[in-house]
Amino acid sequence: MPPLTAREVCQTLRDAALGVRRLQRLGVQTGPGPVHVDIEGWQLHLDVDEGHLHHCLYGRSPDNRVFDGGQRFGTDPVSLLSTWELAQVERLLAGG
Repeated sequence: MPPLTAREVCQTLRDAALGVRRLQRLGVQTGPGPVHVDIEGWQLHLDVDEGHLHHCLYGRSPDNRVFDGGQRFGTDPVSLLSTWELAQVERLLAGG
């Protein structure tokens, strides 16, 4: 099974930003560390600091393909989001 690409994970975040898919935070964030979210079966671990989304650390699709959070330039799904999409995802992560 091929791994998830950054574009596939980005599209899932984009769909959440557009309201096409529902983003749900998993667990309660009590301090610094990754934020775990579910977007209609997609499990993502996101690096969020002071309300700003920086990176996707890990992702798993509903068909169990995995994104390893590659940090090479251009491979992070967050870097592929538009400014507006990023702001929308950050708003959703903040609970708004």
